[in-house]
Amino acid sequence: MNFVPLKSGKSVEGDEIKAYKSETKGPSWVYIMAGVHGDEVEGVYVVKQLQEWLSNQEEIQRPTVIIPILNVDGYRAGTRTNAHGVDLNRNLPSKDWSDKAREAKYNPGTKPLSEPENIYLDKLFQKYPPKIIMSFHSWKPFINTNGDCLEIAQFLERYNNYEIVQDDIVGHPTPGSLGEYGVQEYQCPVLTFECPVLSSGKSLKEIWKENEVGLQGLMRSNLLD
Repeated sequence: MNFVPLKSGKSVEGDEIKAYKSETKGPSWVYIMAGVHGDEVEGVYVVKQLQEWLSNQEEIQRPTVIIPILNVDGYRAGTRTNAHGVDLNRNLPSKDWSDKAREAKYNPGTKPLSEPENIYLDKLFQKYPPKIIMSFHSWKPFINTNGDCLEIAQFLERYNNYEIVQDDIVGHPTPGSLGEYGVQEYQCPVLTFECPVLSSGKSLKEIWKENEVGLQGLMRSNLLD
């Protein structure tokens, strides 16, 4: 799969948000992204490894957009939020967006889409409509499904044994999240892939290794077609 750079976005602090699309085109696109929360380096590492592998797989030809790090300011600073202190995964205009936050780290911003990172992301969605969004995070290992992507989660679970959580996460409301917005606005499923964190004792290479076979198998399968 050959990737070409897309026009970059700009963060709050003016840093470049890189994105890539496959040369294979289509009416809808598979999105693979990470770094919505800047301190979740585990997901970023997995996506970068997956992109590198995909770049060497000529037999896989599927319309795909990859965003290795959305929250580049937070990634550089090691913070969950962007440079405005906003949680990008609470700042999207889902139907239940709220200006209230349970904790400061969930700050949704002054209004939906107030942040340049999310404005850029939404413009990509408009230009390259998503067929499915796979967003890589890190917290505790599980796969959260919104919309019709349970079969994909079950495929991955066979390899990594991560728990599957369908729709809402008990005790963890996510108004303004990508999982809600993607389904509501673009009628596409969203699979939120939560990697283990480094503090669990696993290295980045080990986290990739326990997901490598499953993710590569998924890319080779017809589940994303």
